[in-house]
Amino acid sequence: MNVHAWAATAANQPLAPFQITRREVGAKDVQLEILYSGICHSDIHQARGEWGNSKFPMVPGHEIIGRVLKVGANVTKFKVGDLAGVGCMVDSCRTCSPCGTGEEQFCEAQPAWTYNSTEMDRTTPTYGGYSTHVVVTEHFALKVPASLDLKTAAPLLCAGITTYSPLRQWNCKPGDKVAVMGLGGLGHMAVKLAAAMGAEVTVLSSSKAKEADAKRLGAADFASSTEKGSLKRLKNRFNLIIDCVSADHDFDQYLGTLAPFGALVLVGAPPKPSQVSSFALINNNRRLAGSSIGGIRQTQEMLDFCAEKKLGADIELIAAKDINVAYERMLKNDVRYRFVIDAKTFAT
Repeated sequence: MNVHAWAATAANQPLAPFQITRREVGAKDVQLEILYSGICHSDIHQARGEWGNSKFPMVPGHEIIGRVLKVGANVTKFKVGDLAGVGCMVDSCRTCSPCGTGEEQFCEAQPAWTYNSTEMDRTTPTYGGYSTHVVVTEHFALKVPASLDLKTAAPLLCAGITTYSPLRQWNCKPGDKVAVMGLGGLGHMAVKLAAAMGAEVTVLSSSKAKEADAKRLGAADFASSTEKGSLKRLKNRFNLIIDCVSADHDFDQYLGTLAPFGALVLVGAPPKPSQVSSFALINNNRRLAGSSIGGIRQTQEMLDFCAEKKLGADIELIAAKDINVAYERMLKNDVRYRFVIDAKTFAT
């Protein structure tokens, strides 16, 4: 099936209209009409070849909300007309140990990522959500609760699960003191989710101008990371820090704000290796860790939690023709806090 899409044809070229071919619906497949597709910062890195593994032509997008148009003969999870989502993965080997425990993101054969990857045959390229339709195996499609605002739900498939997963892994619960570093696409979801779990949330940001937003999103406190001495009052306070900052920064000063046995968890990815003082970790038995996305089971749990708590991303809805402008605005931090593309505009 030929469908409309927007693609990067080379790292130095803007995205533009493109035609791609989707496979016919197999026995365990579902076909979605895409309604909304979120823009993740990693889309920019990949489309501009900044991570060194880009394959062109590339159709980015791994925050997909759609409606089921067709189901295969053996599909049991969906019926035509259901709402469904597709996140960062579209398949895995489903036989290795991580896959068997619901952690498909750690598939030992490497998952089939939603774009800039291949299907598990390691030949057929995968194309992402900047398109009108997608076909995916039933296991990797997620049920989208009807109570969610579909536009604001799209970023949950990446920004939502990326921040929900470490909160669950470190057992965020009522009364915990949680800090969120960086109030952007990831950070704003971390604040909403941690607050909804009952934590007392503090935002640590380099931008004093975001203090009002931090409070609106659910933070109880705010500290400017650029003001000298601003972190001293936070010494030994936090049980958990979700670090969403992708720029280089000094881990040691933030580790000093952790309570005994507290953890600083990286979900942002600074471009250069960082130095950490051993005593910053030894003191208070602090932990420095990283966290990826969750598996399919946890991603479904996250969507259900967001429906229960009435959570969604703060978004700006755009048409496909504005994708390149949106990329430039994202690089200037000129979005509060996530762009979402109206998928019907991919065909116009």
